[in-house]
Amino acid sequence: MIPRYSRPKMTDIWEPANKFRLWFEIEAHACDAQAELGVIPAGAAKAVWEKGNKPYTQERIDRIDEIERETHHDVIAFLTELSEHVGDEARFVHQGMTSSDVLDTCLGLQMTQAADIILEDLDDLLVVLKRRAHEHKNDVCIGRSHGIHAEPTSFGIKMAGHYAEFKRCRNRMAVAREEIATCAISGAIGTFANISPKVEEHVAAKLGLQPEPVSTQVIPRDRHAAYFAAMGIIAGAIERLATEIRHLQRSEVREAQEYFAPGQKGSSAMPHKRNPILSENLTGLARIVRAAVVPAMENIALWHERDISHSSVERMFGPDATVTLDFALGRLTGMMDKLVVYPKTMMENLMQFGGLHDSQRVLLTLTQHGVSREDGYRIVQRNAMKVWRSYGIDPDNPDGTVEQAPEDTQAAQHESRFFFYLSHDEDVVKALGDEGLKGLFEGESTAFHTKNADAIFKRVFG
Repeated sequence: MIPRYSRPKMTDIWEPANKFRLWFEIEAHACDAQAELGVIPAGAAKAVWEKGNKPYTQERIDRIDEIERETHHDVIAFLTELSEHVGDEARFVHQGMTSSDVLDTCLGLQMTQAADIILEDLDDLLVVLKRRAHEHKNDVCIGRSHGIHAEPTSFGIKMAGHYAEFKRCRNRMAVAREEIATCAISGAIGTFANISPKVEEHVAAKLGLQPEPVSTQVIPRDRHAAYFAAMGIIAGAIERLATEIRHLQRSEVREAQEYFAPGQKGSSAMPHKRNPILSENLTGLARIVRAAVVPAMENIALWHERDISHSSVERMFGPDATVTLDFALGRLTGMMDKLVVYPKTMMENLMQFGGLHDSQRVLLTLTQHGVSREDGYRIVQRNAMKVWRSYGIDPDNPDGTVEQAPEDTQAAQHESRFFFYLSHDEDVVKALGDEGLKGLFEGESTAFHTKNADAIFKRVFG
């Protein structure tokens, strides 16, 4: 965990003080259950709470670490330090339990706590995305496929799409939280041979968990894999939105831009620079979170009833992935909240190629007027290629030279170059007539492409 990319609320979950506190609660609640069953004296369970229930200060943590350097076993070191406070009654602690009962139940608690923060983060982000979507529902921009101009959409529809995606992410995370909120107090090999299942049920109820149906000494790792997979998908959603903003901020696009604070500097060498540093940073952070997914999947296949090949992975990625994702979601929410949007530039970019975004509309109209789709496509494409050549772009000339006809000069002076060429095409005029063709380009043609924005918003936001 790097402080630069960490927030205290999440990091506190993985601090030794919280971990040992959870270990203590697991052991103490287990003692209560054992006492109720008559396995240990009631006075012993009471002593554990009264004498051992103290804050895990740095002094206590250092003492546990000191013992572990000798025992090379973290749970034994914890129990030894606890016995120094509890006294003789400490011999009844951990009755019939194995280390994994403590470690796995604690990890489930920590991951549940982390999930609650991530769900809160997603809620905050969804509020911002919903607001930006409604704010820009009617701000038309060009849609792009393969990075190339396609047909118009609106910036609000873009944001609605990201909102819907993060809503799905939240649902997945909620399911993952439910699956990981699991307790195992089943003893060696998970058979309950030396401890009653009622102890597990008691501890689970006290800690807000569900008993694991079959814990083969460890909680099955498919639960953890689902959790990390849910986080990995959230990271993918973060990167998708961050990548969109990075592209829109490019100098030749300039449709949106990260907020640039007064006094902020973009480059040590070039004072004019305003770089998309937040969205680029989010792209990198997403990679860190996704890096946990494959190892978590590989942790599923443990040997027989248990081994510890999963342990090192979870000790590293449990904190790192959750802390990183929490930070990334917070950063993304702040970035989108202050994102600067340029509707005027969006419209300028949309009209940059003389109306080519209406090519499908013309094609479909031709088919509705008796022209075969194949012929219609050929007619529209040849006129579209004329538009490209009028801009000095000719894919048929790899050396870059473009031979422009006299009509290209006339087209350049027309409001819509695409309409100009279509209106001089005999096949088009024959099929649609002058007035029929004009009807496609009169008024605000972009309204045609966004006429169902309300229907989309109703699906997304209800």
